[in-house]
Amino acid sequence: MIRDKVGEGVRRGGSRARAGLAYLADRIIDNAPRIPVRDLQTLRRQFPGLGPEELADKLVAGAANATSTVGAGVGAAAMLPVPPAMPTELAAEITGVAAVELKLIAELHEIYGVRPPGTLKDRSTAYLNSWSGERGIDVTKPSTINSALSGPMKNQLRQQIMKRMVRNLPNLMPFMVGAAVGAVMNRRDTKKLAERIRTDLRKIQVSWDDLDGLTPLETPSQPLQIGDIAKELGHGHGKDHGTP
Repeated sequence: MIRDKVGEGVRRGGSRARAGLAYLADRIIDNAPRIPVRDLQTLRRQFPGLGPEELADKLVAGAANATSTVGAGVGAAAMLPVPPAMPTELAAEITGVAAVELKLIAELHEIYGVRPPGTLKDRSTAYLNSWSGERGIDVTKPSTINSALSGPMKNQLRQQIMKRMVRNLPNLMPFMVGAAVGAVMNRRDTKKLAERIRTDLRKIQVSWDDLDGLTPLETPSQPLQIGDIAKELGHGHGKDHGTP
């Protein structure tokens, strides 16, 4: 009897966890086209005098700092006398880190001259595949670009993202270790992801001299403010728990 009840509880818990991950995967899919991406011309204007590798280094450092800020916010919240609801904070961290890393992946493809073809939605789907598989997109092989987000394709992408989140969960849960360790783990993982992507993109890199006719990227109609994710996380802690 007790064993049956325990088994039932485990099954229910597993179902809730899967439902939660599926919801987060859909949030990440929905957010992707709203992430503002700087095109190559914009990046070169903002960082004059830098070559592709130096520019990529700058972007990776910035993204690693951003994801470490999200990790530090969640880790610090866990150290409060009355921690906030952990599932909510974990959800905020997963979606926040995903947004920062998707932006980084898109801009790395710009730097290496291998922008995926198609519309904003097409490219967003390609970058989601890149992020969930932790690989660069080979634009010379159309079969590697799944841009049509049909029902079956969305389900497949959802499963990929859920697997990615499950694989990274130990690194996305700095609740018991405090802000400093949470920040270090996210920073490290973002850098590892970026290095994998850059290794793939270097193999198919296109020289900037051959990209004179590159069209500017369109701006999302409702841009997602990446920096607000960590700020909202911090404001929530202060309001609910009396911290400044």
